[in-house]
Amino acid sequence: MKKEDIDKLIEESLNKEEAKFYHELEEEGLFKQWGGLYTGRLGGWAMFITIVNVVITIFAFWFGYKYFTETDPMLMARYGAIMIIGLIMNGMVKLWHWMQMDKNSILREMKRMEFQIAVLSEKVSDKS
Repeated sequence: MKKEDIDKLIEESLNKEEAKFYHELEEEGLFKQWGGLYTGRLGGWAMFITIVNVVITIFAFWFGYKYFTETDPMLMARYGAIMIIGLIMNGMVKLWHWMQMDKNSILREMKRMEFQIAVLSEKVSDKS
């Protein structure tokens, strides 16, 4: 049985409320997933980490500016090292955000599969 056939069978067996729930579990776009980071149990942490990331980015740019305008080689090395550390931290924070978005996507797909299994098992039990 193809995926389209299963989806059609599920659609036919749903009432309006169940169909609405089923369609809410569809794949989300990038910006909707990004906005979803700030809801739920980890929403506060995501907001805090975003603010920290903005501060880290500002400091990285500031030390980058200082690096390119400094003439003392010792200070240039320090500013350059701080800038690189800031950019690496920025990348790590962005990686955390992407992993959270991926986790939310996987959880949504698991809920969708659970829903499909429940509907199909109900449909099969009604036939027997």
